[in-house]
Amino acid sequence: MVDNQDDNSLIRERRAKLAKLRADGHAFPNDFRRDALAEELHAVYGKHSPEALEKEQVRVKVAGRMMAKRVMGKASFVHIQDSTGRLQLFLQEDALDRPIFMPAIKNTRKGPATYGEFKTFDIGDILGAEGVLFKTKTGELSVRVQQLRLLTKSLRPLPEKFHGLADTEIRYRQRYLDLVMNPDSTRVFQTRTRIVQHLRDFMNTLGFVEVETPMMQPIPGGATARPFMTHHNALDMDLYLRIAPELYLKRLVVGGLERVYEINRNFRNEGVSTRHNPEFTMLEFYQAYATYSDLMDLTENLMRSLAQTLGHGTQVTYQGEAHDFGPAFRRLPLEQAIAEANHLERTRLRELSYLRGVCEKLKLPVKPGDGAGKLQFEIFENTVEPRLKQPTFIIDYPLEVSPLSRRKDGDPFLVDRFEFYVGGREIANGFSELNDPEDQAERFRQQAGRKAAGDEEAMYYDADYVRALEYGMPPTAGEGIGIDRLVMLFTDAASIRDVILFPLMRPE
Repeated sequence: MVDNQDDNSLIRERRAKLAKLRADGHAFPNDFRRDALAEELHAVYGKHSPEALEKEQVRVKVAGRMMAKRVMGKASFVHIQDSTGRLQLFLQEDALDRPIFMPAIKNTRKGPATYGEFKTFDIGDILGAEGVLFKTKTGELSVRVQQLRLLTKSLRPLPEKFHGLADTEIRYRQRYLDLVMNPDSTRVFQTRTRIVQHLRDFMNTLGFVEVETPMMQPIPGGATARPFMTHHNALDMDLYLRIAPELYLKRLVVGGLERVYEINRNFRNEGVSTRHNPEFTMLEFYQAYATYSDLMDLTENLMRSLAQTLGHGTQVTYQGEAHDFGPAFRRLPLEQAIAEANHLERTRLRELSYLRGVCEKLKLPVKPGDGAGKLQFEIFENTVEPRLKQPTFIIDYPLEVSPLSRRKDGDPFLVDRFEFYVGGREIANGFSELNDPEDQAERFRQQAGRKAAGDEEAMYYDADYVRALEYGMPPTAGEGIGIDRLVMLFTDAASIRDVILFPLMRPE
């Protein structure tokens, strides 16, 4: 980019041009109506011969931001960019200066721009143009402009065209500028929209009902995380931005909505990294009369269909590594995973003293209240998770780190839970739901005890949720899928900030 002194000088020049436009009475008009987009024109007419275009005399109205300008005496070339792509305009002095009736602007104080006026336009200005399609000698589809209008005056210069916008700090803070300068960023967010639409279509096809649950909750629940707090003045009560919609969605299952889902934001008061943003998007869903095994099948079908819909086939490449979505996804018990990765004695993985020794060797923190399940989970997160490159379900988690999951039949140390991993990252978390109200109440009490001992991520006791379970919730399985990480995977994005339009940033 230009340095600050030159930047300020250019801004002053552009403001002076805007002042003249205001004085003439035609700054920021809003009566131009385009009838074509760049992508559509290229798709329909891109393969036409010059002779065919000359014969058809296709007249179009187009509009977009001027990204390039090449003035050559009495003729000039311009590239404008709209939401679908770029299109070239060809301008000639005689054509623009020739008065032509233009109904769209007949009542305005100022008609189409003359060629002399056009030469004062700046890169970044938003233009409207009307003319006839043709092809240049090099075969580029273009518009031979007959009328040109300045629709919006840009007061700030765009980054230098040969380098684009590479500064990630500016890209994240000024996403609008990133989208103008970097077509790849635009494609990422277009893909994000396609992913969310596919998720919604997939769930609707299976008979799930989309719902909305509260963002502000008197008791935050559904995950072990530190919440954000706010205050409602009229009711004089503290509220929390939700960390998960889980407990409200399961209340709906109690009420008879046997298949429900929600796509919305969660908020967790935690650190910011390439994998974490305090505000993030989840798909969360619940299915009555299903188990965690059923949801693993559903997830595998969903991921495979998503890869195929986005054009990856069954091979998804992320950060230089290929991930095969074709074969059945591996299902690996957590205890087996940590034993294999660390060459541990699997038969001793529930011995607290043994696990403490392992954590000491791995230099992992151990808190006084941590049981064997918590230490297993710490070992897993630090030594196994980064190695899970191919699509893998890690199954059968310790009860201690799964306060809302159903105990495993025949092994009360474990629960019926899975997490889905690709590329060394967790994408989804699901389990057979705990629907025993007395068991749930006891686990809430244990979580409350951890919170009283200083664990800020432990859950609160939610008496109303326990009351809902006392009315009876059918056997149910539920799952949450992180949409931001899913988009990272399918757009090959290294950071979560690349797939969130406006990620949280420190103040400038």
